[in-house]
Amino acid sequence: QVQLVESGGGLVQAGGSLRLSCAASGRTFTRYGMGWFRQTPGKEREFVASIAWTGGITNYADSVKGRFTISRDIAKNTVYLEMNSLAPEDTAVYYCAAAWLGRATMSKSSYSYWGQGTQVTVSS
Repeated sequence: QVQLVESGGGLVQAGGSLRLSCAASGRTFTRYGMGWFRQTPGKEREFVASIAWTGGITNYADSVKGRFTISRDIAKNTVYLEMNSLAPEDTAVYYCAAAWLGRATMSKSSYSYWGQGTQVTVSS
């Protein structure tokens, strides 16, 4: 069982930066690949970024490549999403998720555990 709690969302101007955190509980956290997804009202939850359980592989959605960076701190049981050059179209609720032995998968269905989400709003 893994519990995930996101934090770090908020209101930022276009061009600004935010760092999201996802704190995980559970002794087997090191065996979970982690992902970030986002969702806006009326739309499907979409993939943003993921990192393999080994930490050696990452994947990004084309829309965030070069602007967002996913990382994990095993000692702190925490995954981060560093977001730079934010644009209004990045406005969404951001969710972190965990996939057992995940290898940076981009598919929602591969993730078994989800956080409650954190709102990110980018003003123009």
